[in-house]
Amino acid sequence: MIQRALVSLLEISRNESDEDSWRLISGSLADISEALAVFHPHRATRKITVFGSARTARGEPAYAVAKELAEVAVAQGFEVMTGAGGGVMEAANQGAGCENSIGLNVDLPFEQHANRYVSGCDGRLLHFRYFFTRKLFFLRESDALVVLPGGFGTLDELFESLTLIQTGRTPPIPLVLLAPEGDDFWEGWERHVHEGLAQRGLISPEDSSLLMRARSAHGAIELICRFYRVFHTAQFGADRLELLLHVPFPSSQLGQLNHAFADLLEEGSIQPGESCDDNGILRPCLRLQIDKRRIGRLYQLIDRLNSLELPPCGALEHPGERLCAVEP
Repeated sequence: MIQRALVSLLEISRNESDEDSWRLISGSLADISEALAVFHPHRATRKITVFGSARTARGEPAYAVAKELAEVAVAQGFEVMTGAGGGVMEAANQGAGCENSIGLNVDLPFEQHANRYVSGCDGRLLHFRYFFTRKLFFLRESDALVVLPGGFGTLDELFESLTLIQTGRTPPIPLVLLAPEGDDFWEGWERHVHEGLAQRGLISPEDSSLLMRARSAHGAIELICRFYRVFHTAQFGADRLELLLHVPFPSSQLGQLNHAFADLLEEGSIQPGESCDDNGILRPCLRLQIDKRRIGRLYQLIDRLNSLELPPCGALEHPGERLCAVEP
């Protein structure tokens, strides 16, 4: 892969001498290099990204909810990522504290200056040259997304995330829409999405399962923790998907699971097995060949797994840890 990357650069150099093109290439590679260096020490901890308006004032309910959300997330072992700006982002970084915050800033002529709660955090603030590299790392490094009310930028981040999740370009992660009590921001948005898009056949009815909604910081974190109760992560291969789990799926229930989710399978059946995660830990898994147009049904399958009645197990009690070892 290193050779292919170098060959690609050499091929570009033979055909492209425009300074603007090389400024783009150089800036993109610098963004990626710097981001990989910042995130490398934090691979063992799950991260929750908080999206929301930079214009949310400190006295507004959404500001207080974002701050509390980050406090509760850290208490459960998560780190908190934001766009490093003001408003909701500032509140989340304040709630998480310097030692648990990561800021992904992008330089803009107005509004987007790194907030004081992350600007002084050594090794935890990134300055991206481009929006597209910043978005890449938001999704690449996030284990959950919480979206509070916001404008064009917030909705852009929400739709970008939904698109990558729906098309299977990013592994399944929980996506929570959060607004304070009495704020109907997401009700109207969801009504348009489900009634306007689903009824016209522009999205699948089960795509509503890609989203969860919460009315409090504690409610949002509970949804995220539940998502990782049994499910650990997903690994897409060339011809199959592996759902890595914290504990083995009961063999006695495998037939019921195959019957209930036969419409999700492109062919074959759901089969148990074992597979190594990105950190080399061997975990129980379920292997299946899915119809990638049915990602909403995949989320329903994950919800079914997380609903299993299981005996107490240490591997189920640390939702913020990626490396939590499987107990026998």
